[in-house]
Amino acid sequence: MRNVKNRRSFLAGACALAVSCIATRHVLAADLPGKGIVVQPIGLSTPTARFQDVIVEMGLQQLGYTVKEYIPADPAIFHLAISQGEATFSAQEWTPLYDDYYQKSGGDATFERLGHTVTNCVFGYCIDKATADKYKITNIGQLRDPKIAALFNSNGVDGKADLVAGNPGWGAAKVIRRHLDLYDLTATVRPAFGNYEALMADVIARFNSGKPVLYYTWLPMWVSGVLVPDKDVVWLSVPSPDPANGKNNSRLSDGRDTGFPIYEMKILVDKKFAAQNPAARKFFELVTIPAGDISAENLLMQKGENKITDIQRHAQNWIASHQLQFADWIRQSTAAGQA
Repeated sequence: MRNVKNRRSFLAGACALAVSCIATRHVLAADLPGKGIVVQPIGLSTPTARFQDVIVEMGLQQLGYTVKEYIPADPAIFHLAISQGEATFSAQEWTPLYDDYYQKSGGDATFERLGHTVTNCVFGYCIDKATADKYKITNIGQLRDPKIAALFNSNGVDGKADLVAGNPGWGAAKVIRRHLDLYDLTATVRPAFGNYEALMADVIARFNSGKPVLYYTWLPMWVSGVLVPDKDVVWLSVPSPDPANGKNNSRLSDGRDTGFPIYEMKILVDKKFAAQNPAARKFFELVTIPAGDISAENLLMQKGENKITDIQRHAQNWIASHQLQFADWIRQSTAAGQA
């Protein structure tokens, strides 16, 4: 008889606990700082740029925000869209690379650049190590020599070096054009602008067939997992510091000057939204993703896992493997929203 009473007492307690947990979940859902607030992410159209955005979007969803479908755009467009209230944020604010877009679209009066999402991002020019070693090429200025430039000619017509330079709408495109003028390379080097993924597929095919290659790239990026710096390829120095870099560091640890600052990726956000949403602001300030993790994810995409569902799975796996850190970001952000 006593056992029956005990079982009844246990069941009653279990039911009460279950009801309590359900009620708690409802309360917690109702208390989420982003509940009822819609955000619009925007950023680069390059598929390999999506990984960090998806991680940020998932964090915002955990804070209760409704996240609309991502808008792909060139940097000039996504800066303008955020400044005009047509989008909320981008997790791809390369600094100082995008300073011109930032200032022309309103600067500090319109935006905030938050956090340190990805740090120590190297940009520059690479050639295959075999050609670098054979001809002792360490500096892109050596391509002023027509004989050296001709090594990297791929059309077989004019003898100019073909430099894969990426999408013409990128901020780096302006830097590359400036470098060709600044370092007196326009007579011997031809930049190839277009779809970067397609251009790099040709570079990799040339490399695999033993031909010299010359291309612009950056870290984090899947390319570095296929053509590994200092193993398969080498970074080239520029002949002299680019005055446009000002006080920004453009040197690798061994002293080589790539001509590009060592960039950092921040989150660009509508200033009004940041002021009115302390939870989202705090999350933007906290989230950090190692550059190597992005390169590794990009390599998975290059190997065929490149649909948005794949990228979302990669992001979920990343969050799961950093669960304690991610949960702490959510906890701190929720507290900021409730303060």
